[in-house]
Amino acid sequence: MAAPARRRLSAEERRAGILDAALAVFSARGYHASSIDDIAREAGISKALIYEHFASKQELYAHLLERNAEALFARLGAALEGVEVESGAARLAAGLDAFFAFVEERRDAWRILFRDAADPETAAVLDRVLEQITAVVAGLIAQDPGARELGGEGGGEGPVRLLAVMLVGAAQSVANWWADHQDVPREQILEIVMDFAWVGLERLSAGERWEG
Repeated sequence: MAAPARRRLSAEERRAGILDAALAVFSARGYHASSIDDIAREAGISKALIYEHFASKQELYAHLLERNAEALFARLGAALEGVEVESGAARLAAGLDAFFAFVEERRDAWRILFRDAADPETAAVLDRVLEQITAVVAGLIAQDPGARELGGEGGGEGPVRLLAVMLVGAAQSVANWWADHQDVPREQILEIVMDFAWVGLERLSAGERWEG
């Protein structure tokens, strides 16, 4: 009896397999020590087939960043659905928990793709991702009823935006540290970040200011 014919993979399936293989190789070797030959061997295909989908190793790496960024934003969107708009703290906590859950479940992806940007072009992709995350966080802060107090006299978007930049930068630094300290539970990470972020935001929303 003849063996059944193998199903031919679609272009999208082949592309996804290449990205999976690339993540495994980059995670094990790092960007600079990895080659298209390594990725082809991992995927069990020819190097020429990879070049049919990606023009260079750099382009492949950039697509990995974008793929994981899409997964992260999908998690953030799902986490925020159903949380009351009026509850700024609950929405921020839900967003941060989804962010740290992504880091916890994809530590290699975070460490290799989001922390160790290899060159200016791939770093530019990461910058765009962080800019999108900052916009989401700024929106969460702005939805809080006390957000108008954050701008001082006359309000304004600038202070809210700057606070979001500070919070995202802090969360990214914590995630980078946490990728190498896996013994710390996610719940503790979330609690510490919320203590740092929300207590300060709550006091600012109440009109308190630092006086030098």
